Amino acid sequence: MELPEFAPGLSARVELTVTDADTATVLGSGDVPVLGTPRLVALAEAATVAALAGRLDGGQTSVGTRVELDHLAATAVGGTVVVRAELSAVDGRSLRFAIPFALVIVAVDVLVASVYAGAKGDAPDLTADNLRVLAGAGLALVIFTVMGVGIGALLRNQVGAIVGALVYLYVVEPIISSIPATAGAFKWLPGGATQAMTASFDGPDILEPWQGGLVLLGYGLVAAVLGTFLAVRRDIA
Repeated sequence: MELPEFAPGLSARVELTVTDADTATVLGSGDVPVLGTPRLVALAEAATVAALAGRLDGGQTSVGTRVELDHLAATAVGGTVVVRAELSAVDGRSLRFAIPFALVIVAVDVLVASVYAGAKGDAPDLTADNLRVLAGAGLALVIFTVMGVGIGALLRNQVGAIVGALVYLYVVEPIISSIPATAGAFKWLPGGATQAMTASFDGPDILEPWQGGLVLLGYGLVAAVLGTFLAVRRDIA
């Protein structure tokens, strides 16, 4: 029986919202309640089947014979996984698909907090306050990423940039906050702004969460603009 003609580029997309039944603990592939690798493999194969749907003659089907997979990110229950399979090569009856995974990781902070607290027998409730803190931590991470790109552009020595940033955040700022004469300035620094965004308590020396967000965003924009400006000048030079 002759196979239909297949051309590279044929593709299909499947999507899964992770449930308890999809987790490694239920599938027996691990002891963490996140998307199990066997379920991800099955989803990848389902995408290849979907790509061939309606294109095989009656009495023909496809079977998976070889899988190479790097499962590098965890997806918690409630997260969404999107898999797109694209036909990349045809060798007789063998069809090879490339599957770039688009993993939409929903609330990674929630996953980390739940796993850590669950191991101690005290998983957190996702109250409004907890969700606000987690959202603040996620936003701060994004802004620090922008700042990191800017600092990396400002300094040619990437290792020096990383070490300098860590020393500033974990040595310089704590010293500033511990000295009475300079403690009042701490809340306007990146670490103080981050504390305002992630703190679960109010205090006279802590900004409001939205104020901390604006202050940190300001630092991020300044770093990004300076880094871009210097990079452009270097390119021109």
